[in-house]
Amino acid sequence: MPAVIDAIEYMLPARTESIEEIAARFPNWPLERIAEKTGIRARHVASEDECASDFGVIAANRLIEKTGTSRQDIDFLIFCTQTPDYLAPTTACLVQERLGLGTHVGALDINLGCSGYIYALGLAKALIDSGQARKLLLITADTYSKFVHPGDKSVRALFGDAAAATLLTDRDADGQPTIGPFVYGTDGRGGKDLIVPTSGMRNRPANTEVEEYTDRHGNVRSDRNIFMNGRAVVEFTLREVPQAVRQTCEKAGISLDDVDAVVPHQASAMVLKGIRERLGLPSEKFIVCMEDIGNTVSCSIPIALKRAVLSGQIKPGALVLLVGFGVGLSWGATLVRLPSDFILSPPD
Repeated sequence: MPAVIDAIEYMLPARTESIEEIAARFPNWPLERIAEKTGIRARHVASEDECASDFGVIAANRLIEKTGTSRQDIDFLIFCTQTPDYLAPTTACLVQERLGLGTHVGALDINLGCSGYIYALGLAKALIDSGQARKLLLITADTYSKFVHPGDKSVRALFGDAAAATLLTDRDADGQPTIGPFVYGTDGRGGKDLIVPTSGMRNRPANTEVEEYTDRHGNVRSDRNIFMNGRAVVEFTLREVPQAVRQTCEKAGISLDDVDAVVPHQASAMVLKGIRERLGLPSEKFIVCMEDIGNTVSCSIPIALKRAVLSGQIKPGALVLLVGFGVGLSWGATLVRLPSDFILSPPD
């Protein structure tokens, strides 16, 4: 039986930060310029003691309860994050215990950012289609705000924290394939263009403070913080993403006109406008959903998809093209046909 997306739930931290608060810190950066460039007016951000796993557990519990899923029936857990609790142990193993899932469950982390949902879907589909899993829980969760230096206006207004949980099962949905084909891409030459330099073993800092520095634009950060070469990332996106969308349609033997909606990673208003224009898509078929939550990294696609279904912009049964892109540099795209009985419960 093919893999089917049955339901999506998500959660956002209670704490928020508005662009008015950011503009007050950077008085030479006009408020409306921030809003126009990013398309973001507020973000939800984790508190000091909140981690991605905490949000992932909340989203997954909502999903389990609202779908009436037996925890013992879940036989695989994928946790996609670039902000794990620890490098060891694997966060998925800790989440398995916190969710009360059985010890028969396979559990693993995927360390991938803005394209992570697409790659995780590809893995989930392969596990189900090959008979290795029958009911799979996919959680994406990130707290990128913890990477952001308060004095770095280049990324301060972009990244929001969130978690999303997706339930995939092996069942026939209206007699049609529901996920795929997939197109993937990687260009590690751009790894340096979106990076947290001391986040792993390569440049592991000693037990001393990492020195802060100020760039020529007045942004303050250290090597513990995220750095983004905005121009290079935008150029990569506008070069690769429209091509990946077209390749996905070609692989499926359809035209872009046959797709009911495109749900991209919610990077920024400027980037999404460029992608939409290069694809020649009308705004009603191109889902933009970031104004009140920001760029939520691996969570942006499932949240945007869920919200678009709840608003009626996407109908159950629709054929939707999903495309993720960003840190890596990495990109991926796929087609998803939502089942007619896709669960529509609104978030808490």
